[in-house]
Amino acid sequence: MDDTDQEAAKRRPYHHGDLRAHLLRVVRELVETNGPDGFSLAEAARRAGVSTAAPYKHFSDRNDLLNGLVADAMDRLRARMVVERDKHPAASLEAISGVGKAYVEFAREEPGIFRLMFGLTEGQASDPLLPKKGEATFGVVLNAVAASTARTADNPDVSRCAHILWAFVHGLAFLSIDRKLKVPQSPEEDWAMLMDMAKGIVGPLVPKA
Repeated sequence: MDDTDQEAAKRRPYHHGDLRAHLLRVVRELVETNGPDGFSLAEAARRAGVSTAAPYKHFSDRNDLLNGLVADAMDRLRARMVVERDKHPAASLEAISGVGKAYVEFAREEPGIFRLMFGLTEGQASDPLLPKKGEATFGVVLNAVAASTARTADNPDVSRCAHILWAFVHGLAFLSIDRKLKVPQSPEEDWAMLMDMAKGIVGPLVPKA
């Protein structure tokens, strides 16, 4: 969009229907391109084709918008993890690996957003919604482990395994997007690594047939 198009967009009334969701999509693109500190609310409004006052209908300031972006990302990540889990038999190690696959793929496809989700952005610590979103996302891991081990999600062994799995996959994701992973990367190699992880960490707790 050149300057003429941007000016025309600013003059046109907003017709997208869901301004909040539209702004979040625009800011996702800005974060991936320029990083979380590389844009202003005014720029986001201009890219969205709305007035500079429009974002304040949904976000109190720039940090509030970023927090909204993180909350949206956590929802999308959690949904993706559930979809990949459900492609495999319930209570299987493959289901656990599917959760990890979704996590790593999300990081690779949206590295800027992924970094923002786990960065210390100003205001996140005081936003009560974000910890709840994080707990719900981690709950997918907990429930997958609980199902495969025939235990409850509040079982200490389940919690320990789930945290080890998260630490492994989280590290794998960051090593991958930082281009520091020194092993071959392909869907097949990723899956083999994730299955080895699930077998090694959760396998000993799986009930014997």
